[in-house]
Amino acid sequence: MKIVCFNNHEGHETGLLFNNRIYPLSRIDRSLPADMSLFLKNWDRNADHARQIQEAAKAGKYEDLAIPYNENELLAPVPHPTSCRDGYAFRQHVEAARRNRGVQMIPEFDQYPIFYFTNHNAVQGPGDIWCMPDHFEKLDFELEAAVVLGRKGRNIRAEEADAYIAGYMVMNDMSARRLQMEEMLLNLGPAKGKDFTTVIGPWLVTPDELEAYRVPAKDGHTGNSYNLKMRGFVNGIQVSEGSVGQMDWTFAEIIERCAYGVDVFPGDVIGSGTVGTGCFLELNGTGKLNDPDYQEQWLQDGDLVEMEIEGLGRLKNTIRRVDTDFSLLKRKKIS
Repeated sequence: MKIVCFNNHEGHETGLLFNNRIYPLSRIDRSLPADMSLFLKNWDRNADHARQIQEAAKAGKYEDLAIPYNENELLAPVPHPTSCRDGYAFRQHVEAARRNRGVQMIPEFDQYPIFYFTNHNAVQGPGDIWCMPDHFEKLDFELEAAVVLGRKGRNIRAEEADAYIAGYMVMNDMSARRLQMEEMLLNLGPAKGKDFTTVIGPWLVTPDELEAYRVPAKDGHTGNSYNLKMRGFVNGIQVSEGSVGQMDWTFAEIIERCAYGVDVFPGDVIGSGTVGTGCFLELNGTGKLNDPDYQEQWLQDGDLVEMEIEGLGRLKNTIRRVDTDFSLLKRKKIS
């Protein structure tokens, strides 16, 4: 199934996307909540009802309630996550980024998966991304996949963790690189370089939809893996390419670490980390390593950013500049 959240001009509503139509689930079955957070809190039961609705829709039922699909009305599939973590699962990206900085690959990458918390209150879906002036100091996209959890758990072993995943989405972990690099000199972060937005969408895809793409996890790893092509575009030009199947750490292994000693909840969003070639930071570094005259590229006001993952859809955003002169960089203290 593909589950969307859409704007009903009073808030958001949850719908089933099928045959280029949106079926508003709470209007069809009044026992189903319109709010996605509530839908996820009782995911197993609600998802089962939604599957029944999809089967009925295939037979032509509920056409009077169906809404023509309009991507401009889409919100984030999980508009209000209970938390948002981001992993670091692609070795290719980590190796390239470290090589470009002239440092060795860190051996701890192969010992355990890591993640950081980002601002779950700044999660958004398709549409405009409003950025402050400081964000445009090396503004970057990051092409990722993400999952949302549909069950509460604690101390979950990787062998059992895939059962906690409600669905998969495209993620663009937007990054203001100058802010990020400055604050991380103090060995803390990322924070201000990341917390202005994280983009997910365009819809939530349940694991059963991806079964045809399933491949074995890499040697020595546990959990489901899917060979889903990933591509990133800026202003219609492809700049990134990879596959979800290239993840060295699986989502199941990342969930195992997330849930160690703490509760995870329905509505928690977890990103994969950036695929190899999946951001300008990496692409610029590789370009300059090979050619000292390489011209760096960063996102600009008005740029159209599109993140596409096979089976999960294409997430579209336009970069917009806030009209203000307020700058944290200008307010730095000078000794």
